[in-house]
Amino acid sequence: MSGSKSNTEVFTVGEVGEEVEEVEGARNDNNRCMYEMYVQPCLAELFGTSLFVFVGCASVIGNNGSNGVLQPALAHGLTLGVLIMVFGQISGGHFNPAVSLSVYMCGGMELLLTVPYLAAQILGGMIGAALTKVMYPAELYDFALGGVIQPGTSDLGKAMMAETMLTLILTTVVCLGAVNNQTRSPSAPFCIGLTVTANIIAGGMLSGACMNPARAFGPAVVANQWAHHWLYWVGPICGALLTVTFVRLFFGDQRTRVLLK
Repeated sequence: MSGSKSNTEVFTVGEVGEEVEEVEGARNDNNRCMYEMYVQPCLAELFGTSLFVFVGCASVIGNNGSNGVLQPALAHGLTLGVLIMVFGQISGGHFNPAVSLSVYMCGGMELLLTVPYLAAQILGGMIGAALTKVMYPAELYDFALGGVIQPGTSDLGKAMMAETMLTLILTTVVCLGAVNNQTRSPSAPFCIGLTVTANIIAGGMLSGACMNPARAFGPAVVANQWAHHWLYWVGPICGALLTVTFVRLFFGDQRTRVLLK
């Protein structure tokens, strides 16, 4: 009787121990999932945007106009493609408020992450621009205005149209190549980086081909250069909204379209 009672007690204690371990494991998994769902993506956007803006500003400062737009175009496009490849599975690899806006409005992310993404990207832009200022000699930094994006024409209407159209192309590639179920492709990071390179070559001499408010805002804050800065918010946002209109009405899959389902 005593042996039977002892065995029963041991079995009961073992069951309780296993249940406690399961509860603790579930709690740890839940904490890990919360981190991976909400904190880690924002950190990836902060870190990735910092690196992107750092390389972008450095390419402009180091270029000094000697290679035209080719050097900045390759630097921005190659860096963006690599960063999307590395961080895409964590955060989607936006690194651009206009991209995050278009992805959210096309149903590719939830509102709970959109605002933190925008904050992380803006902060990342400032960090990247500040690192560039620390790295380069003052005379080179001042000569290039810290890599600040500026229009190459006095016709601001044309410059804004260029920013709108170039951002339209970029966000269309992002939304159709990486978000829309019917058209997304594993080669999206390469396509997005190539699109940025092509856009800077096409429109860099006209508007600077920024397509990214975080890329414009960070250097503007660090270098305190605000000439025509509004262009690099209005143009990209208009381009992103045009993309959302086309995807939602015409090119999205059945889940995304609001008409002709």
